[in-house]
Amino acid sequence: MEIVLIRPEQVEARRLAGERMHFVDVRSPGEFQQVHVTGALLYPLDGLQPKKIEIELGISAQSPAVFLCAGGTRARRAAEKFLAEGIPHCVVVEGGTKAWEAAGLSVVRGKGMISIERQVRIGAGSIALLGVVLGSWFDPLWFFLSGFVGAGLIFAGVTDWCGMGMLLAKMPWNQR
Repeated sequence: MEIVLIRPEQVEARRLAGERMHFVDVRSPGEFQQVHVTGALLYPLDGLQPKKIEIELGISAQSPAVFLCAGGTRARRAAEKFLAEGIPHCVVVEGGTKAWEAAGLSVVRGKGMISIERQVRIGAGSIALLGVVLGSWFDPLWFFLSGFVGAGLIFAGVTDWCGMGMLLAKMPWNQR
């Protein structure tokens, strides 16, 4: 079974036509609090329990799960988990909450916070700069710190898996 990708406008058209859907947001609590699709429920990816959610929400062919995250990557992982547990009734919103919001569809806004993506850029940039400063002032071996961060960013870009992002998502300030 393959993961079904669907554009935000198509999801909204189906919802307006009366189709029952369960919007499942798999981002961190902090990201969810900042902005989420109207009617979405929060089930962070790192604690996702597909069978429990299927029963809780009543996911079926007539009432599928619609997965969202910031841009679509974590939502695809959530759908893969559901498929692996034999729950095929799920779709992924292409482009995630960002695309939903860009399409002008209904969202709920909460308190402002810095997105995980921005936190990663700030953290990686700070560590890379620190490596350059320490390498210039104290010991050239510190340049390896900057190289390590650069390699991590390349790895994240190629694999679409970001360890720093996953770690930051677990930080207390992102758990509100």
